[in-house]
Amino acid sequence: MTATHRPLGSTLPPVFPIGLGCMGMSEFYGASDDAESLATLARAVELGVMLFDTADTYGLGANEELLGRFIAEGAPRGARAW
Repeated sequence: MTATHRPLGSTLPPVFPIGLGCMGMSEFYGASDDAESLATLARAVELGVMLFDTADTYGLGANEELLGRFIAEGAPRGARAW
């Protein structure tokens, strides 16, 4: 991607302008596959994505647990969570 990072307020580091919606990783669009979802999250970070849209209502919390597991165990080096 050729998009550049943009400022987010005056105190936070610049962020990539494109986020990843994670709702389909836990329900709503058919069967979910954690391995595929984790690979998608890793690739998104490699491409510069810094915003992952999730909610506790997606899979009754399963979506946030998946994203938390990715951040705790599998996020590429240098990835951050705010």
